[in-house]
Amino acid sequence: MPLPPPPVRPDPNHVPTERELREDLAAAYRLVALYGMTDLVFTHLSVRIPGEGHRFLVNPYGLLFEEITASSLVVVDAEGEPAQPTAWPVNPAGFVIHSAVHLGRADAQCVMHTHTVAGMAVAAQQGGLLPLNQLMMEFDGRVALHDYEGVADDDNLSERERLVRDLGDRPCMILRHHGLLTVGHTVAEAFYWMWYLEQSCRIQLAVQSAGAPVAIPPQPVVDRARSQFGTGPTKGWLPWQALKRKLDREQPDYRE
Repeated sequence: MPLPPPPVRPDPNHVPTERELREDLAAAYRLVALYGMTDLVFTHLSVRIPGEGHRFLVNPYGLLFEEITASSLVVVDAEGEPAQPTAWPVNPAGFVIHSAVHLGRADAQCVMHTHTVAGMAVAAQQGGLLPLNQLMMEFDGRVALHDYEGVADDDNLSERERLVRDLGDRPCMILRHHGLLTVGHTVAEAFYWMWYLEQSCRIQLAVQSAGAPVAIPPQPVVDRARSQFGTGPTKGWLPWQALKRKLDREQPDYRE
């Protein structure tokens, strides 16, 4: 197999077209399915469409993530109601968390929410995510916590304010007794945070299951390691290009 051309760092000022967003979001759905982070047809990944008003792309309710394509994604308004003709239903109640974050954070172009075993297990622990190894140290101070208030729906609109308040300016959140949430300037960045947040939760459970005393590095070491990871609107762009090449080889219909 010939090598692909070298990746080109994206322009952080580029405003993506709706078509580009559709393909990236469909790719994210396929990757979440590929790497075992789905909950059947539940949970959502969403992205804001540029332009006036509040419009977002989200999955049709009832499709498996592995079935999502660029054209099957549905445009919804801030309440999760369809803003385009669609043969498939959408789930407005399931979009409550997403709409709160999109509307409360100007930089939250993409929002991802999962219900994985590892994420839900750590969400049930008092200590939250621990800085147990190098990649987990990137999350120190970057993971918010939001206490469980029941199933998120329109009957508890005040929770939206508390959720946004708890998230603050951080890219990640553990929803206690619920799951994981990440945000990004791009689909690539949100996926980067979700991938490594999920891996961190899996690592934590593996360390704890060994039964040996857990070693936590000194805080100055954690602080230094955290500062060595880059940030910014192009976060995650390099692995994202590689992941999309993988999909183009193995599941090219995601672009349809």
